[in-house]
Amino acid sequence: MNLTKTRNNNYCYLALFEANPRGAKNCNFANINMTIRTKDIQAFFFSQYFSDGLRIATGILIPALVFLFFDRFDTGIALSLGALCVCVVDNPGPVVHKRNAMAIANVCIFLVAVITGYARHNVVILGAEVTIFAFIFSMFTVYGNRAASVGTAALLIMIFMIDRDMPPSQVVPYSAMILAGGLWYMLFSLVFFGIRPYRAAQQALGENIDDIVKFLRIKADFYRPGADIDANYHKLVSQQIQVSQHQDAVRELLFKSRQVVKESTNASRILVLTFIDLVDMFEHIMATHYDYTAIHERFDGTGVLEDIATVISAMADELENIGFAVLSNRRYKNLHDFTPELEQLKLKIDEAGKNSQEVSNLVLKKILINLRDLSKEIENISNYYNSRSSEILIDTEHNIDHSRFITHQDFAPHIIFDNFSWDSAAFRHALRVALVCMIGFIAAKTLSLGHHSYWVLLTIIVILKPGYSLSKQRNYQRLFGTITGGIVGVLILLFIPNVDVQFALMVVFMIGAYSFQRLNYIVSVIFMTPYVLILFKFLGVGHLDIAKERVVDTLIGSSIAFIASYWVFPSWESDQVKQSLADVIVANINYLVKIAESITGKTVNTTDYKVARKDVFVKSANLSAMFERMTSEPKSKQKRVKDVHKFVVLNHILSSYIATVASEITVKGLHNPQADILRLVKRNIAVLNECSKKLDGARIEFTGEKIAAPETDTDQSQAVSYTLLKEQLGFINKISNDIARVTDMIIAA
Repeated sequence: MNLTKTRNNNYCYLALFEANPRGAKNCNFANINMTIRTKDIQAFFFSQYFSDGLRIATGILIPALVFLFFDRFDTGIALSLGALCVCVVDNPGPVVHKRNAMAIANVCIFLVAVITGYARHNVVILGAEVTIFAFIFSMFTVYGNRAASVGTAALLIMIFMIDRDMPPSQVVPYSAMILAGGLWYMLFSLVFFGIRPYRAAQQALGENIDDIVKFLRIKADFYRPGADIDANYHKLVSQQIQVSQHQDAVRELLFKSRQVVKESTNASRILVLTFIDLVDMFEHIMATHYDYTAIHERFDGTGVLEDIATVISAMADELENIGFAVLSNRRYKNLHDFTPELEQLKLKIDEAGKNSQEVSNLVLKKILINLRDLSKEIENISNYYNSRSSEILIDTEHNIDHSRFITHQDFAPHIIFDNFSWDSAAFRHALRVALVCMIGFIAAKTLSLGHHSYWVLLTIIVILKPGYSLSKQRNYQRLFGTITGGIVGVLILLFIPNVDVQFALMVVFMIGAYSFQRLNYIVSVIFMTPYVLILFKFLGVGHLDIAKERVVDTLIGSSIAFIASYWVFPSWESDQVKQSLADVIVANINYLVKIAESITGKTVNTTDYKVARKDVFVKSANLSAMFERMTSEPKSKQKRVKDVHKFVVLNHILSSYIATVASEITVKGLHNPQADILRLVKRNIAVLNECSKKLDGARIEFTGEKIAAPETDTDQSQAVSYTLLKEQLGFINKISNDIARVTDMIIAA
């Protein structure tokens, strides 16, 4: 069948490779780990990334291939174009949210396609439409990421329709075909998830376990001889961002899906219980935080620290195996018993205490207790995936209000109008996108080569992000990926003449592009560029000319977007740092208040405690992410970056110690509480409240009653626990005062 007859319309099919305006999760090229294990490869093919790539590529290809068979390739292209634009909205999340967003996207796509189809006959009207629509749909960001993707889908169809040559009488029918393609993809995606409703949550859960495994291995490095404590803190904080992002994704999938929360099947119950235990486990891992420098000074010569690191690494390996079982939907029957290793470690800790009478081994005993708790938690999670244990989960009850763990987006119309202010980052970003798209449109009409001028606008839409650092990162990734992928594509076309092999490679590249679009954007672009070159070869367009045109248009679009991100209404992280600092301090204060309430004998609801804990983790991860973005901005725009870094590290230590104390007091219970412990907690609350006040943050007061004096018959083990608890609270007070000093320095900038 001859495809060259569609040559005049071939630009439409480029859409099949450009559904990539979404953010990549780990997209820094320098972070690509070249050591790939077999299990990592297997995990990728079981992951939601590959599942998404396969689903999207299939949903886009089917209309084109089916209508190609019936010699109606033009119709197939239009349908696939609609499918492509709607797939941008098909982000991970509850199915009902996907359905609603894709339905709204279909309406927007149809209306924009009709308007653009008529407006393109007058270049002035078309330029005005590009500018106005770029502003309107960029403002969708005020309603969250999924709404922003709806706006991106509308902008994509506008861009693809700009060079679509058709008479006015064909505009509505062609737009209707695009709408039909969007509806097809929406139905295809919903059926896909309807067949296996729990699979997406299961995949996200398995990937979250893998994130915690990496976090645990970094924790193990703190105990190794010669450990670089500062470098480990940096890695730990970065990994905490990944853990938090994945936990948020799992919360969305589990607690916003009625089918998971309300149903009482084993499958849904296992997912919820696993996630609850996983979050508890992460808190306990955070709680295994101590003054590592002091520990190394005391115990480096005993060899016990290396043994602790070895046990933690072994537990990480075991947890990784469980995570792989979850990801691959298999039973896990080979749980390792850590009792012998822990008993051996206990003997070494006792020996270290005997050999160094002047140095207390109390902290090592506390670490041992934490490791035993961690071993038990690993066993509990593995039991959910053991064929014997999981059958009785149907009777397990957990009285937790899941709705309090998720955020609910408000879609009230007034929100978008409330953001029509220069103080709104979304408003400034929308203005920037509108202005830059107007410049890009003019450049596309005057500077670009060939007949695919919309590539310039497409590059701008994909690259331009609300923050400078994200735009800069995406710019480099786009350029590197386009040039590298272009070389790969040209080599394939020159040295592999077999048409069947070329088509097979094109499909592989397409699946790869969509599989890596959230995982690693550089790899995604490297895959998509040879895909489009092979595609245009099938459409009868010279591949060398297309490769040159694509690179040139990408350079033009990248240059415009990069300059605009610096000069046109820029958004710098340093302008928002005070709010991020205040948020994390308030979250820590609220966490401490729950501890103080427990000390006074007040019953703290489990949900209240876990919500406070979740807020600390989320706000801490947001602060760390903000700092990483700040470090990629120009030096002249970075304010007190060293002090902010100190604050980030101190906050991580503070949160870890609070988690340790919370585990002792709130979770395990504190019998016969002492008044001096409450005084220490209240002192920490007061210091952090003062910090929050300086940052214009909220103030949370603790108004609990005093507690009675301690009884005199406290046993020795409880006395030891109190001693360690006072040391930990004293250290929290020291960290709180350090945070107060750093806060003063940041404010003074």
